[in-house]
Amino acid sequence: MCLTVLGARAQEEHEWVQYLNQVMTAEDMEAVEWQLNYDLLCELEQHPININKATREELEQLPFLSTQQVEALVEYLYRYREMKSLAELQMIPEIGPQVRKLLECFVYVGDGPKYTPRFKHELIVNGRIPFYERKGDDDVYIGDKYRHWFRYQMERGDQIKLGLVASKDAGEPFFADKNKYGYDYYSPYFQLKKTGRLETLVLGNFRASMGIGMVMNNSFGLGKIAMLQNLGRNTIGLRAHSSRSEGYLQGAGVTVNLGRGIRTMAFVSYTPMDATLNNDGTARTIVTTGYHRTEKEMAKKHNLHVLKTGGTLRYDTGRLHLALNTLYNHLDRRLSPYKKELYNLYKPEGADFMNASIDYGYRGHRWALNGETATDSKGHIATINTISLTTANNLSIMMLQRFYSYQYASLDAQSFSDGGRVQNESGFYVGLSWQPSSTWQLSAYTDFAYHPWVTYRESGASYSIDNLLQCVHTTERWKLMARYRLKVKEQEHRTRLSVEYTLPKFSARTQFDGGYCAAGGTELGAMVSENVAYTHDWLRLNAGVGYFNTDSSKSKVYLYENGPLYTYSMQQFYGEGMRYWLMLRANAGGKLTLTAKLGVTSYFNRDKISSGSQQIDQSNQTDLDIQIRWKI
Repeated sequence: MCLTVLGARAQEEHEWVQYLNQVMTAEDMEAVEWQLNYDLLCELEQHPININKATREELEQLPFLSTQQVEALVEYLYRYREMKSLAELQMIPEIGPQVRKLLECFVYVGDGPKYTPRFKHELIVNGRIPFYERKGDDDVYIGDKYRHWFRYQMERGDQIKLGLVASKDAGEPFFADKNKYGYDYYSPYFQLKKTGRLETLVLGNFRASMGIGMVMNNSFGLGKIAMLQNLGRNTIGLRAHSSRSEGYLQGAGVTVNLGRGIRTMAFVSYTPMDATLNNDGTARTIVTTGYHRTEKEMAKKHNLHVLKTGGTLRYDTGRLHLALNTLYNHLDRRLSPYKKELYNLYKPEGADFMNASIDYGYRGHRWALNGETATDSKGHIATINTISLTTANNLSIMMLQRFYSYQYASLDAQSFSDGGRVQNESGFYVGLSWQPSSTWQLSAYTDFAYHPWVTYRESGASYSIDNLLQCVHTTERWKLMARYRLKVKEQEHRTRLSVEYTLPKFSARTQFDGGYCAAGGTELGAMVSENVAYTHDWLRLNAGVGYFNTDSSKSKVYLYENGPLYTYSMQQFYGEGMRYWLMLRANAGGKLTLTAKLGVTSYFNRDKISSGSQQIDQSNQTDLDIQIRWKI
């Protein structure tokens, strides 16, 4: 059995981290989308929404709200006008105590804008100092071993936002080689909102989402547990890309409210991308890691350019919505994947890709239907449909059906799936969430997925069955969580138990993670850890220590740690050893914030860490993160 226990915990740096810890699974932790999710939640926390002035579209930015909860909020504000305090959220039955605590992190009550009309400025500078040498530092990596980035942002309320992000990873050159202009990565962005019928205008780097992701979604994405909270709600939107993550668009986009329930969104993007080339100059694979540390990695940098243009026309009556989504991709190099392996046979191929979809939905008082059906230029289909029901006794049930043809070709589709792609999958998901009282919540799901074509490491058609049961008990100071997960095909069992304790200035978390996997031989792994936090006026301290022991990398364990602002820190461990870290944050005069985090991983069963160019010829790995934040 794969076991995971969490223990007593103090108030986190970000209250919503509890939400991530509750809805993430091992697969989610490894997904690069979680850096985007973390950055977006940080951004929303730094710029809360005035709930009395919030539109439906603004409330739909919050990923943990279901269609029914958004509808209930809008209806309450329409019926009773402005809230006097956030305590009124208790008057909305659809919003339980856990969602209410989350919501309070991102909204506030006020008569007018929380921000003055003047511009505000923010500068964040972050660096990591490694106290070790990697094998590649001597003769493979073309840059120094330090990682650093900065972000400057100027804004006026929630209407205007202008900024620049620049970063380099360890091993990448700085003012050298192909990075003669300094950093390896730059992201300039501009965003204008709420100007007459113009809802959003973005210039520079941005992200876009349409429907449920059958055509495009390079914005927010969550896993199977979180699906129970937002109950399959779909999105439409543009937002500036102020993150260090790859996968952005580069150009311009606009969302316009035409009135009478009609909104339109359109964008055009011309983006450089990394690619591995074939001998004939075509692109074998599109590379999304963003690493340019070696001559080989640098040779792949920006040798492919993609023109993307598309948009949405949406009609919304309040309960019913219909939308038409289109997307066209043109690559300046033909995409020609290696197809001698059967699992690659139906990967997207060519220089031009066209996708179109219709997304639809109807929301009743206690139920909602959402769906999207898409086609590519050759008529291959991908469709996803959900129906959710919320009963009077706080029971929510959701059913999700998807069919993604193994021939469906899309470069930007991203949605609910077991295999990670909107292709070669049919499945059915049933989930429920029940709150028998204000302090108890029970969640469960079962998901069956069938892959008709060959997948990686499979010789024919395959299937998977994923089951999860989770129970959460929340009081004013305590939070207990128990989770059990079974993946039938892999014969993998995982559980998570947690206890959290919170005081106004002190908090603690004790956690145990573990696993048992019987496929291909018995694999065991476990980790127990303790985290504490203490706040006193201008000073905040976070510290943690953990012991892990796993049979191999197949049974590795994961641990989320606090980090500096906009720094997502999810660690994974295998073998035997300990992890301990200390972070201090000090506010100086209300304008300057200094953060330092020292983290150490010490192995007991090896004298080398990692392999290849990343190999460290010692049993300890120590990093120091330093962040300076200046805001006026």
